[in-house]
Amino acid sequence: MRRGVLESITVVIAGVVAFPLFWMVLSAFKPEDEVISADPRPWTLRPSLDSFTRALTVQSFGRYFVNSVVVALIVVALSLLISFLAATALTRFRFRSRTTLLIMLLVVQMVPVEALTVPLFFLMRSVGDAVPWFGLNHLGSLVLVHLAFSLPFAIWMLRGFVAAVPVELEEAATLDGASRFRFLWQVLFPLVAPGLVATSVLSFIHAWNDFLFAKTFIISAAENQTLPLALQVFVKPDQNDWGAIMAGSTLMTIPVLVFFVLVQRNLVSGLAGAVKG
Repeated sequence: MRRGVLESITVVIAGVVAFPLFWMVLSAFKPEDEVISADPRPWTLRPSLDSFTRALTVQSFGRYFVNSVVVALIVVALSLLISFLAATALTRFRFRSRTTLLIMLLVVQMVPVEALTVPLFFLMRSVGDAVPWFGLNHLGSLVLVHLAFSLPFAIWMLRGFVAAVPVELEEAATLDGASRFRFLWQVLFPLVAPGLVATSVLSFIHAWNDFLFAKTFIISAAENQTLPLALQVFVKPDQNDWGAIMAGSTLMTIPVLVFFVLVQRNLVSGLAGAVKG
């Protein structure tokens, strides 16, 4: 009976969490009159693809999609590489101020993102004077900012996985003639793969769904805007096109769901290992 009650509570919580996603997809397939109806219903008898048509016919929609993919993939790749090397260094080496650095990794995650937006804007403007590719109106600025926010959490998570690998394994590899570099990439890297997958998913979602930084840093270069900014086209002074907004949001969700389905098994083990670590 106790298990049945807990399972029922879990189902209710899952339903509450999934309801906004359900309503978004439902609204995307509803005709326009049902979307703006004063009597909304959780079903539709006249499914329509008109909202998807309006969303896909936005000028440069494909370019926005490619920009989002490029930013997200670069952030994921750099985040995995740097966090893996940093977590290994923090776990395997002893150096001065090591504990202070670990504490700072936690403290930096407590700062609200909104409080850093204005200082980051001026910072990116200054960086753009020296390196234009990483300045305002360039995708490089988004890569740098997302990387800065993804690395602390990624390093802290991977540190638990690296610490779980016995030191004796490295000693055995050294006795067999393996260099530190070979041990790092052929032994340690595969062992912490579940943690890398979990980190990659979180980094991808953070970069893919971002609107605040994209709106702040991409000011006038329309060709460098990302997909979340494309939804602004349907926000109008007189009446918002909610059907197209829901359709665009649904299209934005598909890559995240596909990525999640592909790595869900490793993601669960990775999060479990992070908690254990």
